Amino acid sequence: MKFLSLAKKQKVFDEKLKTSFFYKGKHSINWYVLVPTIALVVLGIIMVYSASSYTAEQNYGNSMFFVQKQIIGAVLGLGVCAFCYFMNYNILIKLRYYALAVGIIFLCIVFIPGIGIESYGAKRWIGFGFFSFQASEIAKFCFIIFCAGYMAKNKDRLGTFKGALPVLCAGLVMCFLIMCEPNMSITLCVGALMLVMLLVGGIKIRHLFYLLIPIVIAIPILILIEPYRIDRILAFLDPWASPQGEGFQLIQSLYSLGSGGFFGVGLFNSRAKYSFLPFSESDFIFSIIGEELGLVGAVCVLVLFGILIIAGLNIAKKARTRFGCYLATGISAIIAIQVILNVMVVTGLVPPTGLPLPFVSAGSTSLVVFLASVGVLLNIHRQNTQNLSYMLFSPLKAN
Repeated sequence: MKFLSLAKKQKVFDEKLKTSFFYKGKHSINWYVLVPTIALVVLGIIMVYSASSYTAEQNYGNSMFFVQKQIIGAVLGLGVCAFCYFMNYNILIKLRYYALAVGIIFLCIVFIPGIGIESYGAKRWIGFGFFSFQASEIAKFCFIIFCAGYMAKNKDRLGTFKGALPVLCAGLVMCFLIMCEPNMSITLCVGALMLVMLLVGGIKIRHLFYLLIPIVIAIPILILIEPYRIDRILAFLDPWASPQGEGFQLIQSLYSLGSGGFFGVGLFNSRAKYSFLPFSESDFIFSIIGEELGLVGAVCVLVLFGILIIAGLNIAKKARTRFGCYLATGISAIIAIQVILNVMVVTGLVPPTGLPLPFVSAGSTSLVVFLASVGVLLNIHRQNTQNLSYMLFSPLKAN
């Protein structure tokens, strides 16, 4: 029996990866990704219950209303995470244009009467009977798949402005549709993600500079055309000028964080959750964490995110394929961007805007999609660790 050389086996092995839907290599778990993720999900369930029990009882007659949804999202998300771990992520490169189309279609569907759901003046959800989901949460990751796939297939063209144009156009279309919902926070996330992906893909600095000029010009225009955004900017500059108006939420967030001190007032003992801090279970859940667990607890949460993000970037660095590198980078980047923006909002470093804290804030769509992305990260790591040592025990025959 004639056996292939080690290099030849590697080539055959890599070719099989491109066609098999499920990857059958050895199991390898990156605990620096999995442990922080599980810890954040469990913490999220606990904190969602703590932050929402009072308002859920008042508004829905069920103190478990939000936490039940969070648990369902966690269970479903972990199932999707497991599927993405066993799936061969290389298949996604073939679906890059379909992913982009799905993301854009979802963002358009929210404007269809009867399907798009409006809440607090924004159309961000798609509903089918008892089932609903937030389109922009899915669109973000569709954009990552498209960018990673396109850049992997066109690595030599990204140094030119023309080569980077498809990523730029896709990002701007998504930003425009999300802005029309309106959803300024997710728009900023997608815009920042687009810049990160272009930079990682190899866009020249001067092209990036040309791109930033219209973005810098557009931001104040977008603020001026919507009066409520101007009010938020003024409230950010001086929240105590309108303590019962636009500045109310930021003031209550700062009170909540400040009252926690170093070690917090104790789990489930928050005072801000008693209708003082709006959206305490979602966009401002970090304020409740700071109040109940104190500075020590808040820093521990940020450390968990830091470990997860650094591990994701390390996976990207060691990826077997260029597509895997870009995919892991995009996933790590969107987690980092959302964490940074969310913390900056609740601490008053940027104007208030609604943005969930990944894995922690109430919201099943966000939780499921982020857990799915963690499954992809673990998948990339699993293939990164597969060398040909195990194949020596089951050698491939030469054709």
